[in-house]
Amino acid sequence: MVKAIATVTEMQNNFSQYLDIVLAGNEVVVTKNGEEIGRFIPKDTAVSYLTDSLTGILSVKNDYKQLLEDELRAKYEITD
Repeated sequence: MVKAIATVTEMQNNFSQYLDIVLAGNEVVVTKNGEEIGRFIPKDTAVSYLTDSLTGILSVKNDYKQLLEDELRAKYEITD
């Protein structure tokens, strides 16, 4: 995926140009004062990312009761 970088001002002044970049399947990194503040990405990329994230979360093969117990033990420093 090709990335374009644009400042907030460039995005405001040339939105259709950056929209065409995204429609072509690429992403635009938006910056302000030299810092990345967001990304303009194709819908399919966003959906794919969310789906992959949820699939990873839902397919974890751990014992949730044991995970909760371990988290509580760590949080409250229970060592028995």
